[in-house]
Amino acid sequence: MQIWFKLVKDNHILREVTITDDSDDTRTHKVMRSVDQAIHELDIGVPSWLPLNIKDFKRFAKTRFTADSFIEGLEGDYLEMEVIEED
Repeated sequence: MQIWFKLVKDNHILREVTITDDSDDTRTHKVMRSVDQAIHELDIGVPSWLPLNIKDFKRFAKTRFTADSFIEGLEGDYLEMEVIEED
């Protein structure tokens, strides 16, 4: 599984990272590990998964976390994550 994370402000990508997880673990565990690794590499806080994020990710394999999803705020307008390759 590969997930692309991008931090966006004013429709410009500030920082981005692609995380690959080739383990035999469940999709949920791969996603959560990828989020942990991406926020570490992008040097941002941990986003809260709101019901809309869960719904969008299940339906489209993509979601956006706005500043409201972060306790300490976000330097960009949103963090977007998108599955670009699924096992």
